[in-house]
Amino acid sequence: MASILACCANGSGTSLMMAMTLEKAIKAEGWNVTKTHHCSLSEGKNTAVNYDIVLCPQNFTNMFKDAEAKGVKVIGLRNVMSQKEMVEKINASGVNLK
Repeated sequence: MASILACCANGSGTSLMMAMTLEKAIKAEGWNVTKTHHCSLSEGKNTAVNYDIVLCPQNFTNMFKDAEAKGVKVIGLRNVMSQKEMVEKINASGVNLK
């Protein structure tokens, strides 16, 4: 079981699209994900340690170095709407979602 956080600059548009794409990926891949949430970068920085995986646009990954140091997998996405990219990068992260 895992939890995944999707973050973007303001927490309304891009992170919502990431969360919707993530829900499709979870269903398609049969992942065992117990909690998903989308939010702004500022909220995400403060709550990232409560999640197993953080998804964000590639240019924001450096904002989560503290969470990464505590074992959170931070995944930067080039195309936040790409389910294929999301699945590939989550699978490559090493977090067992089955």
